[in-house]
This record gives sequence, structure tokens and C-alpha cells, in this order.
Amino acid sequence: LFESILNAVVNHDHYFARKIDVVGRQSLSPHQKLTSAFQMLANECSADSTDEYCRLAEITAAENLKRFCKAIEGIYGATYLRKPNREDLKRLLRKADKRGFPGMIGSLDCMHWEWKNCPTAWAGQFKGRHNKPTIVLEAVASYDTWIWHAFFGAPGSNNDINVLWSSPLFDNVVNGWAPEFRYKVNGNRYELGYYLTDGIYPSWSTFVKSFSHPDSAKKKLFSQRQESYRKDVERAFGILQAR
Repeated sequence: LFESILNAVVNHDHYFARKIDVVGRQSLSPHQKLTSAFQMLANECSADSTDEYCRLAEITAAENLKRFCKAIEGIYGATYLRKPNREDLKRLLRKADKRGFPGMIGSLDCMHWEWKNCPTAWAGQFKGRHNKPTIVLEAVASYDTWIWHAFFGAPGSNNDINVLWSSPLFDNVVNGWAPEFRYKVNGNRYELGYYLTDGIYPSWSTFVKSFSHPDSAKKKLFSQRQESYRKDVERAFGILQAR
């Protein structure tokens, strides 16, 4: 995996290729540059902490990290950092139909992500009931833990609803750019997909929530299945936190 990313990054940006400097010496190798970027991203270490192992000065390490992130976005953005296209929607809808939720295109939820290195001057804006600086991550995940929508809430006291108001999740729908597809539920025809959510979200037609107090066997069965399938996004959050 490392070699695959290394070759892709070197071919994308000549900055990472090994060069000869003005005095005829070989410059930093692409292995040094990528190892430094990986260490900073994975271990949250500072730019100067990789000097001893990777031999990159602080300014070089910081520039290297920025160039690496831009290269990764340029190489893999079209594949991973995007909304579902028509083929993706067909796959998601087929899977949802087999699970008993025709028209379901993902599970929507939010989580508080602790900001360990939040500047002291900003900490008050990001503190809520957790008493630690956090930013709220809103995400839509599919059954295979593909997060195809991610949005971090703005500063302030935020919950799932506040983040939803400023989220670009429904921009395509509002602007008429959303892909059209048709399906039937109980004889009724629909043209927009929906998301499985918890009870805090508003009662919109594009949100399907479980019953807070199911009073029949049918509602109890629906709530159990809805809660079970909504675990997709919680499982994706768990993987993010573990890594």
C-alpha cells in the first residue's frame, strides 16, 4: 500500500521525486517525504519532531505535508471524495431493497469529534456539554462504511439540528441537480431517496426515523430493523475513532 501511494504521488507531483541539488548531492528521497507526512498525520506530531528520523527540517516538513495532502486529494478525490453517481445509487438502492428499505440511500448521524490541539483563544467557542473543545461531524455512510458526505459544523454550541441547517447535504436537491430515480412503497411512487436517522431530526419526507414509543408489533419490528440498519453510520464513526 505504501509503495502504491508513493508511486502515485511521485507521478502526480514532481516535488516528491529525488533530485540533484546545486552542489551535486542527492536531495531527500520520496520515501523520507512520505514517511514524514504519514507520521504527522497518523501520530499528530509536530513538524520538527520528524527531523531525527526522516531528516526533514521543520519548514520543509510543513511544506511537504501540504503538498502531500494536495496530491492525495488530486489523485484520489474523484474516486473517494464525491457524492454517489448513478452507478453508485443503483448499487445502494439494490442493497437497500434487499434489506427491506427501498429508496434508502444511506444513514445520517452526527458525532462530537474532540479537538485536542484547539487554540486556547478558540476553545470557548467549541465547548459544549462535553466540557472539551469538540467539532461536530455530520456524515452519511452506506452499508460498506463508505462516507460519501462529511461536514464539520461551524463554531458555537452545535447539535445535530444546528449542523443540518448549515450543511450542504441537500444543496443538489434544492438546486435541482439531484439524480432522479423512481421506486414504489405500498403502491405510492417516489422520486427522491431518504436517509435513516435518529429521533432528533425534523419530520421531513427525506428522513425515516424509528418510532419512539412503538405500540404495535408492526411498529416494533420496523423500529428494530431501522435501528439495526442505521448502525452503518455508527460503525463508520467507530472505525474513524479507532484509527
